[in-house]
Amino acid sequence: MTGKPVGRRTVPINPATGQPYPPPYTILDPLDRVSDDRTLADRHTTAVCDYQATFVSGPTPGTPDSRGGDEQAQWMTDRAWKLIERRTDGAPGYQHPLAIPGVHCDRREAREAGGTSDGSDGIITSVIRFRFFLEETGA
Repeated sequence: MTGKPVGRRTVPINPATGQPYPPPYTILDPLDRVSDDRTLADRHTTAVCDYQATFVSGPTPGTPDSRGGDEQAQWMTDRAWKLIERRTDGAPGYQHPLAIPGVHCDRREAREAGGTSDGSDGIITSVIRFRFFLEETGA
């Protein structure tokens, strides 16, 4: 969604160089996963999955004494909110579908969970926690 590199549980690595990408980037951490949707008809074909996305702003490579900025971190956070954006034509569903073979995402939730509070830090972060309600489609 942001167009910037994403690392799963770690700083993203550039496959061409084997080195970490410089900021800005996103770190995606899987959190909780529950297989019971707490409905009477639960067939255990559902899952509720939580993920945390940490959007990292940082110094400009090659520029001494540069720092990450809140504007950059907030720009990435604003782009990520599009993940839960509803369709604009009034039809059910989401503007940006999740392509997971054999799985339908019934509902999505998100909440901002904080970030770096000190603007003088060299790296600025912003955090969103996403929750996805998934169900097997059998396809």
